[in-house]
Amino acid sequence: MTEYFFDQHYHNIRYGQETLNLKEFESCTFTNCNFSDCNLIGVTFIDCQFNHCVFNTAKINHTAFRTTYFNNCQIKEVNFAMSDKLIFEIHFDHCSLDFSKFYALKLKGITFNNSSLIAVDFMAADLTGAQFYNCDLYRAEFEKAIANKVDFSTSRNYTIDPTKTKLKKAQFALEGVKGLLYKHEIIVK
Repeated sequence: MTEYFFDQHYHNIRYGQETLNLKEFESCTFTNCNFSDCNLIGVTFIDCQFNHCVFNTAKINHTAFRTTYFNNCQIKEVNFAMSDKLIFEIHFDHCSLDFSKFYALKLKGITFNNSSLIAVDFMAADLTGAQFYNCDLYRAEFEKAIANKVDFSTSRNYTIDPTKTKLKKAQFALEGVKGLLYKHEIIVK
C-alpha cells in the first residue's frame, strides 16, 4: 500500500536504499537531502521541489516526476529513462546532470537553466520546445532526437548532427553554429 505525504518539508536527510519506495509526495519540498544511496521504486513526486539535493548515481525505477523542480542539485549519472512516463514533467535550474540519461523520453517544454549537461544522453528524446539557457552541452548526444523549436541560443559546446536530429525552427547563436558543422570538417572563424 502506498503511503501519501502532502505539503511536507524535509531538510538535511540522507535517504537509504529503500526508504522512499512505494511512497507518494505531493507539494513537498526537499532541501539539502541526499538521495545517492536510493534505489527508487514506485515513488511519485507531484508538484515537488528539490533544493540543494544530491542524487548522484541514484537508481530511478518506475518513479514518477510530475511537475517537479530541481534547484542547485547534483544529479550525475542518473538514468531518467526508467522513470514513469505518464505526465513526466521536470525542470532544472543551476544543476549538474553530467552523464545522466534521458533516452527516448518525452521532454516537451523541459527547461534547463544554467546547468551542466556534459555527456548527457538525449538520444531519441522528444525535446520539442525545450529551453537550454546558458548550459554546457559538451559531448551531449542528440542522435535521433526531436529538437524542433528548442532554444540553444545561449548554450555552448554542443555538437549536433542536423542529418540525425530534427531541428526545425531550433534557435542557435551564430558562435554556436560550428557545433552543427563539425561532422563536415568545416572551419568557422
